[in-house]
Amino acid sequence: MREFVLYARPGWGSAIVEAQLAWYGLPFRIIDSGDLFDSEEARKKLAPLNPLTQVPVLALPDGQVMTESAAMTLHLADLAGRDDLVPAVIAKERAAFLRWLVFLVANVYPTFTYADDPKRFVKTEGAGDAFRAEVDAYAKRLWGIVEAACGSPWFLGERMSALDIYLAVMTHWRPGAKWFAENTPRLAAAAHKAAALERLAGVMGRNFPKKA
Repeated sequence: MREFVLYARPGWGSAIVEAQLAWYGLPFRIIDSGDLFDSEEARKKLAPLNPLTQVPVLALPDGQVMTESAAMTLHLADLAGRDDLVPAVIAKERAAFLRWLVFLVANVYPTFTYADDPKRFVKTEGAGDAFRAEVDAYAKRLWGIVEAACGSPWFLGERMSALDIYLAVMTHWRPGAKWFAENTPRLAAAAHKAAALERLAGVMGRNFPKKA
């Protein structure tokens, strides 16, 4: 199999897909997208592949290009022919997996899209900080909903899934590890357990290096 090409940025959402490529042992290389918030040049380079100028973007070995991490999650599991990250169609956890995968990408993930750089959406002078505060507060409410559905020791209970990889990455973002530990302890525990897995250590270390 020829290699996949992942357009990525350390610590960003592309880490979720990078972790899955590594987990399956699929051949891939990374192209750093650059800072898509601050660099117009970076946005121009990525726009032909993804008009939204967001990562991850995944170029498949056959030349097709994918966006949307949830779509990549399902497709990579199919290509690998495995069900260790995506429950099989007949698995009892399948419905819950699909529900919360879509919940994370359709509801929680966009709060970062909007609040990471409010000036893209709020043009009124001085309104960006208030907008970000409201979106962040809404994100905390959404995380509370996810926490209520979280099992132990993994999100789905006894079995690990790609949801735990999402958590391992997303709990590095706002509102921060301390908040997750105090307010969503089951999510924090599943995220920590996934991040500590030997098969993900390289990816997690590259994307979230420990501070000296």
